[in-house]
Order: sequence, then C-alpha cells, then structure tokens
Amino acid sequence: MKVATIAGRAVHVDDEGFLTVYGEWDEDLAETLAARIGIELTDAHWKALRFLRDDYRSQGETATLRRVSVVGGIPTRQLFTLFPKKPAKKMAYIAGLPKPRGCV
Repeated sequence: MKVATIAGRAVHVDDEGFLTVYGEWDEDLAETLAARIGIELTDAHWKALRFLRDDYRSQGETATLRRVSVVGGIPTRQLFTLFPKKPAKKMAYIAGLPKPRGCV
C-alpha cells in the first residue's frame, strides 16, 4: 500500500490514487481531492458524496452510478453534470472510496 501526502497529511492510496483506508477521509480532504480534478464542491456534490460514504459503510463496496441514481435519488444526468465525463470514478475518488467495480 502506497502512502501519499495530500493536504499536508499522509494517506494510504492505491496505484491510481484512490484512498484505501476509509477512516483517513474527511470533508477537508474531499475539498482538496475535488480541487485536484477541477471540481468545486456544492451542496449537490455533497449529497452524492455523503450517499456514497454511507452506502459503502453498509454495503462494503462502492456504489455504481446506477445505484447512486436509483437508491440515492440523484438523476444520472445530474451526476454527469456534477462530475463530468466519469462520474462514478470521480465521486469515489473524492469520497475517499475504492474505484467502483466495472470502472476503467
């Protein structure tokens, strides 16, 4: 497991930069991760990120885009607007979760 310094602290990441230790994430770190990929977080972003974090805790894996839309109640079109191009991957990265299965 690699260790990276993000926002002035050491965190464990995989080869693609996704956090690997659930408890190392917090909202300040999310702001930094979002800024790294050109996203400024709004309340709408936080709704998706909080759903992902809560769902991961109960399900044991990162939710797919479909699950965020159906169970989380956030339309897919909105997710693509909030997290352009690869929303599932970007949401997981910012939320400090593993990349969802099926993401390239």
